[in-house]
Amino acid sequence: MTKVREDGPVLPTREDEVAAAGSELFGGPLGKRARTGGHWLTPVRVVVLTALGMFALGMVQKLPCYDWAWFRGAGSQYTHACYSDIPHLYAARGFADDLTPYFDRIAGDMQYLEYPVLTGLFMEFASWFTPHGGSMQHREQVYWMVNAGLLMVCAAVIAVCVARTHRRRPWDALLVALAPAFALNATINWDLLAVALTAAALLMWSRGRALPFGILIGLATAAKLYPVLILGPLLVLCWRAGKWREYGTALGGAVAAWLVVNLPVMWLAPDGWKRFYTFSQERPVDFGSFWLIVSQRSGNPLENANTYATLLTLLLCGGIGLLALTAPRRPRLAQLAFLVVAVFILTNKVYSPQYVLWLIPLAALARPRWRDFLVWQAGEVVYFLGIWMYLAYTTSGDKHQGLPVEGYQLAIAAHLLATLYLCAVVVRDILYPDRDPVRRDGSDDPSGGVLDGAPDVFVLGDAARAPRIAAPPEDQRVGWGVPPRP
Repeated sequence: MTKVREDGPVLPTREDEVAAAGSELFGGPLGKRARTGGHWLTPVRVVVLTALGMFALGMVQKLPCYDWAWFRGAGSQYTHACYSDIPHLYAARGFADDLTPYFDRIAGDMQYLEYPVLTGLFMEFASWFTPHGGSMQHREQVYWMVNAGLLMVCAAVIAVCVARTHRRRPWDALLVALAPAFALNATINWDLLAVALTAAALLMWSRGRALPFGILIGLATAAKLYPVLILGPLLVLCWRAGKWREYGTALGGAVAAWLVVNLPVMWLAPDGWKRFYTFSQERPVDFGSFWLIVSQRSGNPLENANTYATLLTLLLCGGIGLLALTAPRRPRLAQLAFLVVAVFILTNKVYSPQYVLWLIPLAALARPRWRDFLVWQAGEVVYFLGIWMYLAYTTSGDKHQGLPVEGYQLAIAAHLLATLYLCAVVVRDILYPDRDPVRRDGSDDPSGGVLDGAPDVFVLGDAARAPRIAAPPEDQRVGWGVPPRP
């Protein structure tokens, strides 16, 4: 039976055993004062401060590399697990020489910057605040620090957006703020830019603002490819709810925003612009992927990995679409968004450790339960340590240092199994909505915007014989702010 929905924020310490146990470290579960918001330290502010604190700890974890390991051979930055692309690409991609990304050729085989346009602009912007005097080591240190400051702003944006997306569940954003993999991977690369734009887009959609959502998704896709995948689940959900006008607005905004960023570079520097796409296509099976285990175990380089990965991705995404149309109750947007991005990660021919950042905000919205989240995070931390120890093994002459191939394969398996576990739990919540922690209080889809509480107009299978209503019965809509129809 659906619970009667109460007013006020949901307190995880009252419904999550792990959260309740962990709260004892800070004085016990939240009380009435925290529930009513009678203190300046609101949930959103607590989440942001926690996220910034964890981000700072992640920077401290990079301290051995910042001081010396980035500049004294490859092995030390791996054994200290503090590697970052940022200082190395400052010189390798021409920023130290004032080369213009996408327009000027760079030395080496890469020829042009291999990042999407908005990320390239972010990298270029950071280089403007990096002094040209002093040693190259000093300049690389400053460049990393400038980028870290900008990425910290992105981390704060993510924390705010996740905390506000589910109006009554701001404390779920602590999952993001306290995620170990978030702190460890935040300054490895520039992924937080796309993650922040995606989080902001989901906040806009939750408020029923389809055009700003589309614009932000388009900008996020101009920074990293994965955000465009969210338009797929949204299409299926809008199909089931008959919200074609809102979807069209979102899609139009996304396409327009992406073109505004990309068209000038595409027109004026086509060779540089397409480098990201050709590099992604030509890149062989690489670190962290399921395909790497297959390749290493079989001795087959898997030259057709692109085809295999694409077909498997399409097959699994088709399955997610079918699940969305046949589920007894329309899935929540965050659930399907998490599943689609997870499928892309699991089937991709490469998995860099920072890719976990794509999933963390989606996981907090899709399955806000500490036990399941921490199980997944444990697998990601194992992989984070595994890849650096494996690189230490392959780059050092001492084979007693680091992790051999078999050990690295186990680390990959830990990441794959942990992600599959969280996917399985989310699928279970979709098939059995009473198991969904977000819906236990009578909510439908707090981040669904126009989808929240909307009746179904198109369903398949057994769902077609069920009542086509996404919200709880009217006599249980306490606190919804919508009076029953006469």
